[in-house]
Amino acid sequence: MDSLGALNAFVQAADARSFTEAAAQLGVSPSAVGKAIARLEERLSVRLFHRSTRSVTLTPEGTLFLERCRRIFCEIEAAEAELVQSQEAPRGKLRVSLPMAGMLLMPTLAAFMRAYPEVEIDLDFSDRMVDVIEEGFDAVIRSGELGDSRLMMRQLGTFHPYLVASPAYFEQHGVPETPADLEHHHCLHHRFPSTGKLETWPLVQDGVVLTVDLPITAVSNALEPLIHMAEEGLGIACLPDFTVGRQLREGTLVPVLENRLRRCGTYRILWPSSRHLAPKLRVFVDFMAANLFPANGGSSSPL
Repeated sequence: MDSLGALNAFVQAADARSFTEAAAQLGVSPSAVGKAIARLEERLSVRLFHRSTRSVTLTPEGTLFLERCRRIFCEIEAAEAELVQSQEAPRGKLRVSLPMAGMLLMPTLAAFMRAYPEVEIDLDFSDRMVDVIEEGFDAVIRSGELGDSRLMMRQLGTFHPYLVASPAYFEQHGVPETPADLEHHHCLHHRFPSTGKLETWPLVQDGVVLTVDLPITAVSNALEPLIHMAEEGLGIACLPDFTVGRQLREGTLVPVLENRLRRCGTYRILWPSSRHLAPKLRVFVDFMAANLFPANGGSSSPL
């Protein structure tokens, strides 16, 4: 027998407390089992069984070795199951929690739905910190630093804040040259739904965070209204780059003070740690990492 076969013979003999019964289960002769275990003991330089004419019992060393062998065979079974499962077509319900800005991720989600029509998407939009496992989510997409040892994580990409307004607004009110100039402009603010606090504009100068007394022209707990108001010439908004990419390309919004903003922000996808990753979740994680921020996706790892 090879090494793995010898380990299997040892486990079968330990469970049956008999070389003869182990041989019957393996379809070999009792002497083959005995010789395999003897060679194993010789290689390990330790006695695994107490032998008598009536039965065999494990030594203390054999008991410890049995636990480790069982883990090895469990890992092999898990690997085989994972390979079989990976060949199955992704299907079934996929429950995903997205931030309130998630509506702006819909083009990527729609592309996923077209690519995998048998996966039923159940979307929940919320900025609160959901309990992924307790609330039964398959995956959660969030920004910021998150930590939970029960979860796996993959970085989807980074985003950068932009201060934007319409060309018509700047024509009427002038272009701010310094962060302090913003005190004399119409400012459109985002309020975090989970805390009720206004999101701070990440203004910096020479690496130092600035505190500027910004006027409040309008407040919204969602980003879409801020984008609309900015396009309508009602003020300046601080928005992530991925939310206004089209507007910047088309020129309906124009950025200002680009070198005075701290460039930070990361979106991650998280899911419950599991020995087996369901095909529907595996393809979703891979698809979002490849398509949401295709230039800077990351790798999977525990948190």
